[in-house]
Amino acid sequence: MSLAEPTGTYERTDIAFRTDDGITLHGWHFLPASAELGPQPLIIMHHGFSAVKEGYPERFFEEYFAAAGFGVLTYDPRSLGESGGRIRQEIDPFLQVSDFRDAISFALTLPGVDPQRVGVWSASYGGGTAIQALAMDRRVHCLISTVPFLSGGAIWNMLPAEIRQNMLRLFETDRAQRAAGQAPRTVAIASEDPARTPCILPTKKSWEWCMRVAAVAPNWKNEVTVRSLESQFGFEPMAYVSRITPKSLLLIGAENDDLIPIALTREAFERAPCPEKDLVVFPCGHYSCYDDYFFQTAEASLGWFDKHLRPAV
Repeated sequence: MSLAEPTGTYERTDIAFRTDDGITLHGWHFLPASAELGPQPLIIMHHGFSAVKEGYPERFFEEYFAAAGFGVLTYDPRSLGESGGRIRQEIDPFLQVSDFRDAISFALTLPGVDPQRVGVWSASYGGGTAIQALAMDRRVHCLISTVPFLSGGAIWNMLPAEIRQNMLRLFETDRAQRAAGQAPRTVAIASEDPARTPCILPTKKSWEWCMRVAAVAPNWKNEVTVRSLESQFGFEPMAYVSRITPKSLLLIGAENDDLIPIALTREAFERAPCPEKDLVVFPCGHYSCYDDYFFQTAEASLGWFDKHLRPAV
């Protein structure tokens, strides 16, 4: 059954908080009108690889949840968008995990937040970040991870041997140049012609999605450092799935995902120790969860949050 689209009112304000190592991260706080009635549940968001807070071409999950009466916190990860960071466009998954835990600490200081009703909605690379962070943090009670990144090693092993060797040479060259004081090398995230312009996400859908993001998010850039790519292959959230602490987990997968193998999502579901868990798989590709299947994804997510965060714990 389809749920009615939420129509509640909310206020969006700019926020900023500092990480453990002193980097200032910038974001948005969505405060629903229902906050006047007392402490309310809060959802912390974490999006995909290189994503910034403005980066949804048509609909924001943040707005959907806020209109349903949830407080929402979203932010630009370090070195991206408006947030600080020593090396721009560098995505370090391990620092992102630490920063996400700092975001939880900050979220608990916001007005109108019930600390016993904090949830997380995450997607793609951010889904892996949330999984790894919440293996070591008990302050979140409900986790939703949509088409989550789960294993850099699994993706590495899917690549042809020649590409792996080319990448290793690229990583070694970048490290040598950095050691010599040169600027970090960069690589495109997506490309219209990957054969001519190598990129991290060499699919047509990735290019189309990234161009739609670029049209609405001027702070998003179609490049990251080569070190970001190298770090991705060493990022293994799957190793932490059996330790995640939230009582409830919803995994949302895409049957035809050409970036995150659906088999990994199914394996993560089996490993997760959460007392209450569910797996929803839509007959679509990776990016369709954000557009063609936006409402199905949003409704499934809202239903899960309603069930696990609405009543006082």
